Amino acid sequence: MKYISTRGDATPRSFCEILLEGLAPDGGLYLPEAYPQVDAATLTRWRGLGYAELAFEILSLYIDDIPAADLQALVRKTYTAEVFGTEAIVPLRGLEDGLYLEALSNGPTLAFKDMAMQLLGNLFEYELGRRGEQLNILGATSGDTGSAAEYAMKGKQGVRVFMTSPHGRMSPFQQAQMFSLQEANIHNLAIEGVFDDCQDIVKAVSNDLDFKRRYKIGTVNSINWARLLAQVVYYFAGYLQATQSNEQRVSFTVPSGNFGNICAGHVARMMGLPIAHLVVATNENDVLDEFFRTGIYRVRAGADTHETSSPSMDISKASNFERFVFDLLGRDGVRVQSLFKEALSADGQFDISGEAVFRDASAKFGFQSGKSTHADRLATIRDTDARFGVTIDTHTADGLKVARERREGDVTMIVLETALPIKFAATIEEALGRQPERPAKFEGIEALPKRVTVLPADVQQVKDYIVAHARD
Repeated sequence: MKYISTRGDATPRSFCEILLEGLAPDGGLYLPEAYPQVDAATLTRWRGLGYAELAFEILSLYIDDIPAADLQALVRKTYTAEVFGTEAIVPLRGLEDGLYLEALSNGPTLAFKDMAMQLLGNLFEYELGRRGEQLNILGATSGDTGSAAEYAMKGKQGVRVFMTSPHGRMSPFQQAQMFSLQEANIHNLAIEGVFDDCQDIVKAVSNDLDFKRRYKIGTVNSINWARLLAQVVYYFAGYLQATQSNEQRVSFTVPSGNFGNICAGHVARMMGLPIAHLVVATNENDVLDEFFRTGIYRVRAGADTHETSSPSMDISKASNFERFVFDLLGRDGVRVQSLFKEALSADGQFDISGEAVFRDASAKFGFQSGKSTHADRLATIRDTDARFGVTIDTHTADGLKVARERREGDVTMIVLETALPIKFAATIEEALGRQPERPAKFEGIEALPKRVTVLPADVQQVKDYIVAHARD
């Protein structure tokens, strides 16, 4: 299995090469040369597997430069009941008929990002150990990626984490999870701006190939293919739990800002998983919903990015969207480069509404979308609590609201849970008049000492910080 760039660099690279690299040298994102196909017999065989075994089977289709026994050991070490709270790892919870929540938030930081990040930490440590190398991870977070990455990488040999986040824009719980970590290999950088500023800094540093190579810069955001690949597994796991035969199709609704989580669903569907629709649920920052409705992808400036009660989706530049557009355009890397590097830089948008391929987004690739607001969020949280005795977080509420609008006939709908409600306690209290349940290990976390450095949204200052601490 070899990997190529979405922007036309067709130099084939192995999995472990791109594991430590992040962005391709031409600024594109990596995808496999072709998606491996899963036939009905294989899907039937997988029905009897536990989550770790299923993960090994799927990852093995994409990773051929780690010995099978080593990969299996890494996967088994990652996906345990001790780490994720249940043998099922991602159990389904039924609400009304044919509508399920898939629990993805039982990991160490109570968010779906743990599902991939825990594996990524083990993969990094393994590969760096094989090479005898060090890695400086530069990331951007709107809330959950940062804590998931830091909890996965803290104490890992050969790894340092430099995590940027928008100063003052995360929930108090999210900030406390990250900033309270005292491990020497963890560095928190609060950027004076919005998430897109953080993401732009990560991309700018990654595109400086000389700096990237000199200081061994890697990424953990979902621009890293390994991170996205790990997320493909829970689509298969959800489908296998919700169905009895391969003739059944399901749809997934995914709260999405950066398009990474739902892009994993796109990969699963391309592999042959019987997915009817992939429904993108956005909040008031509706860049993705606007595209799937109109064919216009229009990024917003920081000043036009709303601060909402589902802050992990307060994103106006969806990094992983490029991977889907690459497939949508028939894997035309030259065209992708003209849209994402040239048109977005010049005009802040591109428009494919008049092209036949835009209709393929729904007809061929199964995408639909919808939008949720703060009022919708509160109503959905209240309704779910009143009718089912289930407390959901704000992002999951966005997903559930849109899922109900997009359900079709007898096709089962699975909503991917984003996080546990405690991460967004203020909105839960606004909706229900009470604080959500808090796991005992996080009692008093907001009062712990914090390690964080505030910096302006300036690429050079972030580089200077990395240089000063890259060999600590």
